[in-house]
Amino acid sequence: MDCRVKPGNHGEEVWMRVRVDHAADAIYLNLTDRPIKDSAEVTDGIVVDYDSQGHIVGIEILDASRRTNDPNALKQFSFELPKVG
Repeated sequence: MDCRVKPGNHGEEVWMRVRVDHAADAIYLNLTDRPIKDSAEVTDGIVVDYDSQGHIVGIEILDASRRTNDPNALKQFSFELPKVG
């Protein structure tokens, strides 16, 4: 499901996609559709993707179910949310 929000500051529509990969036990926050140029693991199990200008494109959370108070909580989710901010 895609959710649209009010246009951004420059009139463009702003999106954020949240993907839950149950098989990989991972969550990916896609902040933009710009191509990924580089990635860096900023802390154990958290990978940040960057575009060619160094802007954040997305964030991946590995071993996601172990990082919650309720390991079963992620099993109910598979959705996309509007970008905040």
